[in-house]
Amino acid sequence: MNTADGYAVGAVARIAKVTVRTLHHYDEIGLLSPRGRTPAGYRRYDEADLGRLQRILFYRELGFPLEEIAAILDDDSVSPSEHLRRQHRLLTDRIAHLQQLAAAVEHAMEAEKMGIQLTPEEKFELFGEHYREEWETEAEQRWGDTAAWAESQRRTGGYDKADWERIKTETDALNARLVEAFTAGEPADGGPATDLAEEHRRHIRDNFYDCTFEIHRGIAGMYLADPRFTQVYEDLAPGLARWLHDAMLANADRRIGGQA
Repeated sequence: MNTADGYAVGAVARIAKVTVRTLHHYDEIGLLSPRGRTPAGYRRYDEADLGRLQRILFYRELGFPLEEIAAILDDDSVSPSEHLRRQHRLLTDRIAHLQQLAAAVEHAMEAEKMGIQLTPEEKFELFGEHYREEWETEAEQRWGDTAAWAESQRRTGGYDKADWERIKTETDALNARLVEAFTAGEPADGGPATDLAEEHRRHIRDNFYDCTFEIHRGIAGMYLADPRFTQVYEDLAPGLARWLHDAMLANADRRIGGQA
């Protein structure tokens, strides 16, 4: 409980969502030794202790070992404001890294239904460390009996690493323009949005298989139905998955007579 003498270890554990055992361990190794004790010897944490615990948990979340965290926090030359600037910088770097991973996951999920003729080493280099070859097996199980799958296998069978790098570059550029249009407030059924949706369809058609408007509608549905696809676009910009889905449907409605 919180008293004039400070916070009991159980109360701190509940506030910080850690275990009492964790707090005892931090005390034992000198990482977080509470400033107060009751007459009976029980630990009592004050506001400064809670502040230090918050910084410990932040660095732990970013993967820092306890020994390094102790060195960082015990450096008297670093002011509290400098700690905040460092945390901001680390979070910014972490966000950038996660965005790169999200893009890699998107390319890997495209690989599920396209089949990639690359070595395992090239796949990891191109699509990132979180690429999983079992996604290709899942894709074959889902679409292996379709004409689109057969066509994508035939076409991508002749692709080399340079071809996949080109496709990745084109995909990244298209995603950047999708984010730009979405964040600018373009309506999903407006001209700029549907033009981008059409470019999305043609990118698939030109590189993998004959992506008709009806197939493109199905892909749009998958962007909301499959959490993995949804997350890729949500990580680029919250709300982008729904916006792209709506733009793809609006584009099909707009051009359905042409099959361009």
